[in-house]
Parts: sequence; structure tokens; C-alpha cells
Amino acid sequence: MHVVSRSPLRIAVIGNYPPRKCGIATFSADTQAALENLPDVESFVLAMEDGTGLDYSQPVRRVLPQHDRSAYRETGRWLRSQADLILLQHEYGIFGGDAGDYILDLIEEAGLPVVTVLHTILATPNVEQRRVLEALSERSSQLVSMSKRGRDMLETIYGVAPNKIAIVPHGVPDRPYVEPFEMRAELGWEERPTLLTFGLLSPNKGIETMIDAMPALIREVPDVRYLVLGVTHPHLVRHEGGERYRAGLMARAEQRGVARHIEFRNDFLELEALCDWLQATDVYVTPYRDEAQITSGTLAYAHGLGKPIVSTPYWHAAELLADNHAQLVPFGDADALAEAIAELLTDKEKRNSAAARAYARGRGHIWSEAARRYDEIFRAALRSKPTEKALPPRTGAMRPGGSSHAALAPFRALRHRLGGEAAKL
Repeated sequence: MHVVSRSPLRIAVIGNYPPRKCGIATFSADTQAALENLPDVESFVLAMEDGTGLDYSQPVRRVLPQHDRSAYRETGRWLRSQADLILLQHEYGIFGGDAGDYILDLIEEAGLPVVTVLHTILATPNVEQRRVLEALSERSSQLVSMSKRGRDMLETIYGVAPNKIAIVPHGVPDRPYVEPFEMRAELGWEERPTLLTFGLLSPNKGIETMIDAMPALIREVPDVRYLVLGVTHPHLVRHEGGERYRAGLMARAEQRGVARHIEFRNDFLELEALCDWLQATDVYVTPYRDEAQITSGTLAYAHGLGKPIVSTPYWHAAELLADNHAQLVPFGDADALAEAIAELLTDKEKRNSAAARAYARGRGHIWSEAARRYDEIFRAALRSKPTEKALPPRTGAMRPGGSSHAALAPFRALRHRLGGEAAKL
């Protein structure tokens, strides 16, 4: 009997990628690695470059300069012979042009089916942001939201048809559950109650509220330690000309008399080391300041590894942590934050119950499950041709070869993040 082999589906993943240090880079790497484990799929990465001159290796086949508009069209033409489908990681600030609209040129030139993962869905977009997202919707076979809230916003705010939207929860690492004290011993850490917040450091993280909560928490749990892990957001460092924000947080801890209980680690850990830190943690804390955050990779990872969580009720947290999967406290309420954390640290039964519920629910979000869902979306996209429609016109004059506002795109994205809009930090 003659068996006909099926040609592998070639997926081009477009977005930030390590060694760039940000949530989308990590997400792209995890996604691509999970896709490689699927049968009949070959994937590679087209990495966005912001001018920092990073060195990339496989699976990166090509680097796309963020603000070089001609490179987008050239890369689109190159993709015609290299890929069967584009998996686009979309965040306004990582692409050049007005609201990142250069990426539309690449999509036009490539002429391939596109599945777009939306890392930011704005509740109050400006004219250019709305235009770009609506154009992406026109040109994408599917838009992927990581939450139900995101799907609802796409339908009600942007008028996207329900059948154009898929929900794929943020993937999480597949690791066996480990008791925190066991991982602390393995890492050589001191045995004491441990809290953790990780991610790119910025004002939206709400670390100030957690610092203010520490005096009351220390009265209940005298040996508690709070770890703040992550580099300062690079856009913030560039905007401030240094580490003023981090220095201000450390000064605040000194003023509150809690500095010896808080460790600021200015580092971006690789995945395995990051998972070790999470598993060594008793309680994970996300004291974010604003509700308008549609997805948080840090929250997804902590939940997937079975961490009891205390969080403010931003959109992703309110959805993921529903049904008593965590303790939600009001925004900016240091007293409520201290009380919720102390309750978990002093009640082992409650802490273990919260950990078991989180880990069990997170098993449905491991990366292999996310990849399987993406594969279904890819196959469906290839069965239906994209609708040929003209892109909406630009609103405003364009200088030949680029946008007059291209250089401000990263700062615009940062302003939305730090202002509490739905961004992934």
C-alpha cells in the first residue's frame, strides 16, 4: 500500500523574540516551541527589531527593522514562498508607522492567510488605533483573544463578527506541582514565607501599594519576604534617562521601614529559572493599579503553576480567577492587600486548597493544549480564502517612506500601558 505523505504546514510567527526582553518575546518563543511539537507543522520566527542590534539565532530566519517601511513590503514578498500562514503577535507599539500600521503593508504583500493574536485590545482607541485593528480584522482569517472579555470588546467596540474571533487562553508551562519549601531548599533559599511579583517594572504594576501593605503584613507574619523580579520597562528607562522609578520604589521601602523584607531583583530570568522562582513562592501578588488589562502573562504563569494568588480585579484577573480561585482586593487598598496575604500565609489549609484549585484549572492551559487549539484555527483558515477588501485609508498626511510619528510609536504604546489601558506588560 502506497502512503502519501502530507506536506508540513509552514507557519511564520511574527513578533518580538528573545533575546529581546518583554512579555511578547517570551510568548512568541513559547508559542513557536509548542507548535514545533505538533505533527505536520513547521514553524519559524520573523523577529521585530527596535534598533538595539540584538543577535538572533534559529528559529529566527529574518529580522524586520521596526521603522523601515520598505522592509515590511520586501518581507511580505519574501514570505510568499516561505510560509503557508502567518501567526501575527499584535501589539501596537512593536510595529512602525501610525499605531503600528506598517504591518498592514507586509500582510498585503504576502497575500497569505493570517491569524492575529491580540495582546492589547483597547477600550477607548484613538482614530488610528481603531483603523489599524479594523484593518487587521479585515485581513485576518481569525482574531485570537486570550479572554472572553477581549472577545466581547472586539464585538461591541470594533464590530468584529463573532465567527471571526477565537479564544485561546494564555499558554502556561507544563510542570509537576512542587511544594514551595521543597523548591526553596533546592534553590538554596532561606526558609521563610515568600511572596513574588514579576514582570517588566512600571507604575502600572502597583508595587507602591504592596510596599505600603508590608508594615501591616509584617505585624502578622514577621519573617515574610517579598521578591520583586524583573527589569524596568525599557521604554520607561529611556524616557526617564535611567532607573529613577526603581530607585523611587526602593526609597519608599526604606521610608516605610520594610526594606529588609523586600528584594528587588533587576533581572529577566530565562523560563526554567523563572518557573523555579514561581514554584518557590507561597503567594503570588499582582497589585495592578487599573482594571483595563486584558491579559497578563505573569498572572497566567503563576496560576498555571498552582500559586495561591492575591490580586486586584483587573480584567484578566477577574476572569481567570473567578470561582474562588484567588483573593481579589480593591485597587490601591494596602490594608485589604495585607489582610488577604496574611490570611493565606497563616492558614496552611486554605493556602493548599487555593494552590490545588489553581493547578488543576491551569492544566487546561498548558502550551500543548494551546498549540492544539492554534492548529485547529490554522487548518480552518486554510480552508477559507481571505476576503479581498481594500484597507481603510490613512487619516492624515504621510511623508514618503514613513510616518511622521514613527519615532513616537514606542512611547505611545508605553503611555497607553502606564495609563492603564489594556496592554500586556
